Amino acid sequence: MSIAKPHISLLIFIVLLFSGCIKNDLPYPKIRQVITSISADGESREALIDSTNFSVTLYLEETTNIAALRFNQFTVSDGGEADPDLLEGTYDLSKPLVVNVSRYQTYQWLIRAEQEIKRYFNIEGQIGETTIDAIGRRIIVSVPENVDISRLNITTIKLGPAGITTLTPAITVGEYDFSRPVRVDVTAHGVTDEWTIYVEKTELLVATDNVDAWSQVVWAYGSCPSDMRGGFQYRKADESTWQDVPSNLVTQTEGAFSCYIPHLTPLTEYVVRAKAGNDLGNEVHVTTQGTSLIPDGDFDQWWLKNDKIWCPWNENGEQYWDTGNTGAATLGQSNVVPTDHTPTGSGQAAELNTKFVGIGIIGKLAAGSIYTGSFKKVDGTNGILDFGRPWTLCPTKLKGYYQYKTADISHASSEYKDLIGRPDSCHIYVALTDWTAPYEIRTNPNNRQLFDKNSPSVIAYGELIYSGTMDDYQEFEIILKYRSTSRVPSYMQITCAASKYGDFFTGGVGAVLYVDQFSFDYDY
Repeated sequence: MSIAKPHISLLIFIVLLFSGCIKNDLPYPKIRQVITSISADGESREALIDSTNFSVTLYLEETTNIAALRFNQFTVSDGGEADPDLLEGTYDLSKPLVVNVSRYQTYQWLIRAEQEIKRYFNIEGQIGETTIDAIGRRIIVSVPENVDISRLNITTIKLGPAGITTLTPAITVGEYDFSRPVRVDVTAHGVTDEWTIYVEKTELLVATDNVDAWSQVVWAYGSCPSDMRGGFQYRKADESTWQDVPSNLVTQTEGAFSCYIPHLTPLTEYVVRAKAGNDLGNEVHVTTQGTSLIPDGDFDQWWLKNDKIWCPWNENGEQYWDTGNTGAATLGQSNVVPTDHTPTGSGQAAELNTKFVGIGIIGKLAAGSIYTGSFKKVDGTNGILDFGRPWTLCPTKLKGYYQYKTADISHASSEYKDLIGRPDSCHIYVALTDWTAPYEIRTNPNNRQLFDKNSPSVIAYGELIYSGTMDDYQEFEIILKYRSTSRVPSYMQITCAASKYGDFFTGGVGAVLYVDQFSFDYDY
């Protein structure tokens, strides 16, 4: 043994000597570093985390000081480090903030804040809505030609965040001279901006400001003096008789009024004009959109892929819907399957099941879901999906049939542990968006990105949530609520889930949702 020791020492020395000459050129692993949670004091709603574009949008209450924002929650991917650490100090979010999240590589994130401050300024007898230019800090009001603008009555005024804004000079409700532009200092959170109020005379008493044509509905917007009652008339372009829009379909705020005109014919030219008293506005010509069916909305087309993955389209046809079956099948069988149990007694429907998939206690909850889009790939035991199909029409309702059997929530993620034991809920929603491409959904908690109904890209949205057990199918109607009647959608999204929080692997094993005969309505 005493002879062997020098040889062992020499061997170790040689190995260490040569190891110093070996270059370690193995690349570091590429691990995406994402912001997993973020919130700040004074938020109006949950922040939007976009892991695809490495950006966060915060939504702030109007009284929050955007220039001295304090964060109360901020986490990044396991093992990642953020610079700066947003939990330390305060930050000025009046301009975008750059945050670097690093682990082996650095990913640059952009943090933005949106803060909607409700401002209004109205004068008695004004025509139309007040123009409030927040960027140019201007207020423009139109009044009739014969009005004495040196003696105008302000009826309402709010130029900054409620309760913390001061005006210098102190302008309140009452009579003021607007024969010249009025300048006023608006101060909030110690910051003062100068605003200018302009009052302009106009000869036009009634105007048809805008007309938006959908498939069987037209929306019209007009203006008139605030002490008059506005309305609308319409006709087909090839007819001469005008029809009055019923007064119960017209809404008016001060000098601005609007209406919707239902029961129109698709692909038809109409003429619309505003009116107030004996005065008529300008005529506007529009053509209504066509209508379209939802492809495979009857859920009659199915095929079995690899003897275990049910696909909701014809094997040789074009795919429009997809499910989470590809993910569920990695640990078990499809949990969205065709069924002969339909509301009409013929054809097929989609049966969505919430199951625990795996072997023994090893696995996870899989909530049955079907959606317009496609399943891209499996991310471990999670999924990456593409949401949305191209769509440019403006329907008013999603209609169909559904039947649900609830089950007590048996599995939950850390966010929803308090729901254990409560009845599960199904969820059906429809959205119209202005996405430029399908929206990527990721269920992995480390880089989770889910659909957000409050996203600015959502033009219209409607949903149905139900918790209970039904004896048979029931017909449903989901009314789409639009943020704008003039924005044209580019994508449509419909999603059905047997468990509302299935994206968070939360739900009740045994919950079942049946859906069938989906269609759009284009009228009110």
